[in-house]
Amino acid sequence: MQELASVKLIIKNSQFFAHLYKLEKNDEVTEIIKSHRRSYKKANHHCYALYTSAIPNSQITESFRDDREVGHPGKVLLEILKKNNLNQHILVVSRIFGGIKLGVGGVSRAFRDAGEGVIEHYITSHS
Repeated sequence: MQELASVKLIIKNSQFFAHLYKLEKNDEVTEIIKSHRRSYKKANHHCYALYTSAIPNSQITESFRDDREVGHPGKVLLEILKKNNLNQHILVVSRIFGGIKLGVGGVSRAFRDAGEGVIEHYITSHS
């Protein structure tokens, strides 16, 4: 696994930490999530999506996890990976609740903004 980029986004006092990784093997996902749980101990949610269709000897894998968060942020993150054709990648966003509820739409937008932000940061820093 290789971390490609990370960004922090603050929306209504909630902090969103987005990380983009390149995967070599599907079993690295568990290690990445454990690392996020250690790094962001105050985070209530660690949502992620992975899209792997380019790992040798591997079937196409589309997966996401919402971690009990409203608004289906894992699905939103998966759509971002697919839209940017980021095969062999995992996008993880950890949220530390800031005391103000964002609502279903607000949560989806915040996770989308964090996910798109980390990908944009990666693309601009490598062009």
